[in-house]
Amino acid sequence: MNRRIPSTLAAGLLLLGLNTSLMASEDIADQYPGSVLYSKPVEFIPNVYSAIGATAPPTYENSGHNNNLSFIITGDGVVVINSGGAYSLAKALHEEIKALTDQPVKLVICENGQGHAMLGNTYWAEQGVKIIAHEAAADEFADRGPQSLTAMQKLNKEKAEGTKLTPPTETFTDAYLVEMGDYRIEARYLGPAHSHGDIVVWLPEQSLVISGDMAFHERMLPLFEDTMTADWLETWDTAFEALNATYVIPGHGHPTNMDQVRRYTKGYLEYLREKIREHLDKDGTLEDAYYVDQSPYKHLDTFEELARKNAGRVYEQMEFE
Repeated sequence: MNRRIPSTLAAGLLLLGLNTSLMASEDIADQYPGSVLYSKPVEFIPNVYSAIGATAPPTYENSGHNNNLSFIITGDGVVVINSGGAYSLAKALHEEIKALTDQPVKLVICENGQGHAMLGNTYWAEQGVKIIAHEAAADEFADRGPQSLTAMQKLNKEKAEGTKLTPPTETFTDAYLVEMGDYRIEARYLGPAHSHGDIVVWLPEQSLVISGDMAFHERMLPLFEDTMTADWLETWDTAFEALNATYVIPGHGHPTNMDQVRRYTKGYLEYLREKIREHLDKDGTLEDAYYVDQSPYKHLDTFEELARKNAGRVYEQMEFE
């Protein structure tokens, strides 16, 4: 069944994508005061919803909901993407789902091994829902989950109640495919990207990719100590672009299109690597690398928190490439 979106709606959504930088929310503490969720889920295309998280670091005010929690109402059950960064967030998301449909949640797919993708696992496990993730993401959560839990508890205080470390119930290596209701849903590992075990969720009939941390646009992407930017760019060029997606729900920020995420993910990585290469060619030091010009991206949320760190990490990588 072909469920591609009518051209008039597609044009409107693409226009929305081109203007989502105007909707960035770093300075808004909470868009949905009646819920621990940062924002109420919105329907992007028919039956595909996302509760858009803050494009800011996690805070008590945003309850640590600073990533996107998405779900698909398939006609034969609901598939949730990301369990949430706390038991309370998972429960709140489920309440929103139940207000929209009587269909049960049958599957949770975790985009990566970070706390905001998996700390809600305990809630979903209590509901008897299958929870899947890439094997490397499960290893990452087993290794760093305790640290993520402690940080979340300190941040969320009483809103952390009920949150425990619960691993995925099933892992995969390359792809996890499911046919449910009117949808074919493909969880795919495309290659190294932002963090270990990053996956995308691809809906081929809808030409929509729920990209997770493969793609950013409203907020500056963060580079971890083990984020290899050259590998991320290779994965982008050889696998992510090959999807030829019309619609993108990123890991952070509002739904958009490929032009936007290409500009602010691939474009940013290439720009920063070029600046650091010029700096290295002049025998520049690590101390000075923190101050290379990143002004074309100064308008992005979290720029002040991340730009200098990113420059230092790219310098440390490229020094030995």
